[in-house]
Amino acid sequence: MTREEKRQCVICSCIKQQEQIALVARQEMDSAQQQSNDYGANVDRYDSYRTKMMRSRDMYARLLANATAGLRVLNELLKLPPLGVAIHGAVVVTDSQRFFLSIGLGKFTVDCGGMREDYYAISAQTPVYVALNGKAVGDSITVNGVVQQITEIF
Repeated sequence: MTREEKRQCVICSCIKQQEQIALVARQEMDSAQQQSNDYGANVDRYDSYRTKMMRSRDMYARLLANATAGLRVLNELLKLPPLGVAIHGAVVVTDSQRFFLSIGLGKFTVDCGGMREDYYAISAQTPVYVALNGKAVGDSITVNGVVQQITEIF
């Protein structure tokens, strides 16, 4: 598998996970709205159940908006060629972990072409991203007292 194909697999797996997050957020938002509608007419302005449902709906609406924004970022990263330096959009493999410098999604599994590996999608606000930013193959980083050597970037 080429570097480009491997990178595409990582990004596509990340997109699938982000789409699942968006789907669940949409379903939960719709469910909270439906429960509020089914509850009936607003009896008084201090109706705690209705308020709880509306807060829940609003929370899931924010999650859906964040997931949709993340999907836009990931789809833009699909258009980039493989990278040779650890910058936004790069997949960085160290001697102990694999990172995708993109959005803060956390751990996800790439299952592509017989390859099944765990990666961590990390955002620019994380200490690991800051340590990796601008590094090249052969460089090392130290995060929380743990030294990691960069073995591959694509």
